[in-house]
Amino acid sequence: MVSKKGRKISGGKYIKRRKKKFHERAGQKKVVKLGEEKRKSKKIRGGSKKTFLLKAKFVNIEDKDKKQKKLEIKNVLETPSNRFLARQNVLTKGTIVETELGKVKITNRPSQEGLINGVLVK
Repeated sequence: MVSKKGRKISGGKYIKRRKKKFHERAGQKKVVKLGEEKRKSKKIRGGSKKTFLLKAKFVNIEDKDKKQKKLEIKNVLETPSNRFLARQNVLTKGTIVETELGKVKITNRPSQEGLINGVLVK
């Protein structure tokens, strides 16, 4: 009988799992907290730069007249994805924050875009 070690039933060869390539590696997790504005830039593939937000104090909202307003964040009220993030004042997509105009829901991913956009919540 012939040994079929390292072969599939069909006779095909199993390919050994490879290591991750440099561009596939995971980056450091970026958490955006409430506080004085702080950003970080990183060189990415293609020679471009990407700006990450690390701390934020303001949120951009669009009112009914399609005008942009920059409002200061007073407090983080709730984070639907994880209630413990709200206690730590972490800003993520979907987080509801308190401003002088009322409650605002964050509509973008601040850790990847370098700014915070939001919409007023009733």
